[in-house]
Amino acid sequence: MSTARLTINLQALASNWRALNAKTDVETGAVVKADAYGLGSGPVSATLAEEGVRKFFVAVAEEGVTVRKAVGPGPLIGVFSGHMEGDTDLLRDHDLTPLINSPEQFLRHQQALPDHPFGIQLDSGMNRLGLEPADWAELRPRAEPLNPAVVMSHLACSDEPDNPMNRQQLKTFREMTDGVTAPRSLAATGGTLLGPEYHFDFCRPGVGLYGGMPFADAKPVVTVDLPVVQVRAVEVGESVGYGNSWVARRPSRIATVAAGYADGLHRAIGGGIDTFAGGKPCPVVGRISMDLITVDVTDLPEDPERLRILNGHQTVDDLAEAAGTIGYEILTSLGARYSRGYVE
Repeated sequence: MSTARLTINLQALASNWRALNAKTDVETGAVVKADAYGLGSGPVSATLAEEGVRKFFVAVAEEGVTVRKAVGPGPLIGVFSGHMEGDTDLLRDHDLTPLINSPEQFLRHQQALPDHPFGIQLDSGMNRLGLEPADWAELRPRAEPLNPAVVMSHLACSDEPDNPMNRQQLKTFREMTDGVTAPRSLAATGGTLLGPEYHFDFCRPGVGLYGGMPFADAKPVVTVDLPVVQVRAVEVGESVGYGNSWVARRPSRIATVAAGYADGLHRAIGGGIDTFAGGKPCPVVGRISMDLITVDVTDLPEDPERLRILNGHQTVDDLAEAAGTIGYEILTSLGARYSRGYVE
């Protein structure tokens, strides 16, 4: 094993979807954008389709092509970026549903693919994507008779249950969609956990499927094993790594493992995290560099061949907290250099 290995547990993924689905009385879709948060949209989408998922969501049309190949004909694949210039052939040939974000996109879609399904994305206060209330009021009489496949919006603060923005957006979304006959959706993972008021006709969890917060009960989906390249003795007072940031206080054995910030293990993570030999934690010491991480294995009886940095004890959110970021970024940064494998 010359490169780090990333293993994706598809059974845990399916279990997380079932657990989130059980929290609602409505349909549950899945967000598989950014290559299913870095874990492979083909295998992930195929697994979720087997579980019964019939609504998938991607960021751009190109991502939808891979998902369509994985799930086959039938399921809806919604494209958050809508109908961008140059998307027409992809939308038509792969039966993708653009989520219209502006009057210009609506016009483009009607001119290019007048009989092709579309959805509507509304801005309920996040000011990122979607039709503003005034634009929607003007467009609605033309759009609704064409039977949009979905009408949706997105919550800005759903990972903070007590944030007043949640209630404000819920109120705005209700006002904007009162009387709409198309299926409505407001909730991703955080919104699903906020309760039935936010569920409408279907929910569309993303990060919770992959083991991330705010779904605290999620099963870990990803493990990462790092091969040990070398183990060396370090005497008291000697330093390890760039900037002399760690100095040995006892005679130590330091393992250098093959992974680094080029593999999504951010330089900012630094101290405060462990790797694991079986169940025994071994602290990361010194700075994370581009291709290498140094680990204190002094307390192990033997030199390890590999160490695990992501497991059930230490999650993507633990690494994210150490790096001052969020689990989403850790997941989607796991690089192409990993040897990847899937377990059922």
